[in-house]
Amino acid sequence: MTDEKRYDMSVLIWSWLIPLAYLIHICEEYWGGGGYSAYMARVRGVHISPTRFLVLNSIGCGLMLLGVFLARRLKFLEWLLVCLCTVEAANGVSHTITAVVKSSYNPGLVTGLLVFIPLGAAGLYLLKKSMSRNRYLTAMAVGVGIQGVVSLLALSGGRTPAS
Repeated sequence: MTDEKRYDMSVLIWSWLIPLAYLIHICEEYWGGGGYSAYMARVRGVHISPTRFLVLNSIGCGLMLLGVFLARRLKFLEWLLVCLCTVEAANGVSHTITAVVKSSYNPGLVTGLLVFIPLGAAGLYLLKKSMSRNRYLTAMAVGVGIQGVVSLLALSGGRTPAS
């Protein structure tokens, strides 16, 4: 197998590892420590029902899978993977910082530490050499922006200003 084919296969595998990691993370957030919904109500006074939590995350997962499909078809998979690796790494870091500041477990911490941070960092490392610096940094910036929007949605109980 040539290096190019090996790289293409590696990128293809990453394109499915990232959504799989997301699903595992959502399972921990749903069931871990009484669930993310109960945690947000207890710690931050934010009310998001378990059903709303699952609906929002199902939408997120669907968008991620649609993005992977479109990115493969339209040939911007590496860019999307950098973006998604950044989202997952940032989410893992966010869970970790929250745990350190609060000195306690929060739903998503284990998969954030053991799956999201290593997977995100490894993906970012793998993809860095295959893209121009500006394209790579733009994808990372979009990933940080997505994580920021997701955090704001979580803090608002999954409600947008219009809802």
